[in-house]
Amino acid sequence: MNNKKNYYIKRRRLDNIFVATCILAVCIIFALTIGMTTYILWKGLPEISLKMLTSKPSYLDESIGILPDLLNTLYIVVATLVIMVPFGVGAAIYLQEYARDSYTSKVIEFAAETLSGIPSIIYGLVGMLIFSQLLGLKTSLLAGALTLALMNLPTIMRTTQESLKTVPESYREGAFALGAGQWRVIRTVVLPSAKQGIITGSILSVGRIIGESAALLFTAGFAHALNGPIEGIKSAGATLTVALYVYAKEQGEFGVAFAIASILILLTIGLNMAVTLIGRSGRE
Repeated sequence: MNNKKNYYIKRRRLDNIFVATCILAVCIIFALTIGMTTYILWKGLPEISLKMLTSKPSYLDESIGILPDLLNTLYIVVATLVIMVPFGVGAAIYLQEYARDSYTSKVIEFAAETLSGIPSIIYGLVGMLIFSQLLGLKTSLLAGALTLALMNLPTIMRTTQESLKTVPESYREGAFALGAGQWRVIRTVVLPSAKQGIITGSILSVGRIIGESAALLFTAGFAHALNGPIEGIKSAGATLTVALYVYAKEQGEFGVAFAIASILILLTIGLNMAVTLIGRSGRE
C-alpha cells in the first residue's frame, strides 16, 4: 500500500515539474517575442515619416525614401500569388479529388514536403540559374516572383489539400446523387466549402513572401528605382526585406532599417489578425 502511495506521489511530482517546465517555456517565448517586438517598434516608429513613405532615395540631399521598396513588395506579392495560387490549388484538387490515395499522389506529396524544407538560399540560386539566366529574365521582380512561387507552392498546395479533406463526403455524395458531374461538384460544392482554408493558406504565403530576402537577392536585385507595375515587374528592385538588409549591412543606416523592420512587424501582425478573423468566420 505504501509503495503504491509513494508511486502516485512521485508521479504527481513529475507531472507538476513537467507542467511548471511548460509554463516556464511559454513565459520565456512570450517575453522574448514581446521584448523583441517592443524594442523594434520603439526604435523604428519614431523614424517613420510621411516623406519617407512617399518618396524615393535622393542622392542630392541624401534623403532616404522607401516608396520604391513598398511598391516593389506589392508588385512581387501580387505577381507571386497570380502565379502560385492557380497551380497550388489545381494540384491540391487533383491530388485530393482525382488521385486520392494513389501512388502518384503519395510521390507528389513526398516531393512537396521535401521542397518545403529546402533553404531559401537554394531557391535563390536555382531561380538565378533558371529564370534569370536560362529564360533570359535577368535580374527582375518577375524572376523573383517565379522563384517565390516555386518556393511557396508546397505550402499553398498542402493547406488547400487539408482544407479539401475537411469537406464532408456527404456533400459530394449528395451532389453526385443529384446528377452533377465531378468537376461541377468540385466547383460548386467542394471549393466553396474549403475557401476559408484556401484563403488562409494564401495569406500565410503572403507573410513568407514579404519576409523573404535571401532568394530575392539573387533574382530580384536591390535597386531602389520608382517604376509603374508593368515596368517594375520587368526591372530589378528591392523589396522591404532586401532594402532592410542593404540599409543596415551595406550603408549603416540603422534608423531606416529599424523603420522598415517596424513596418514589416505591423504587416505581419495584420496578416495574423486576418488569418484569425477568417478562421473565426469559417467556424460561425
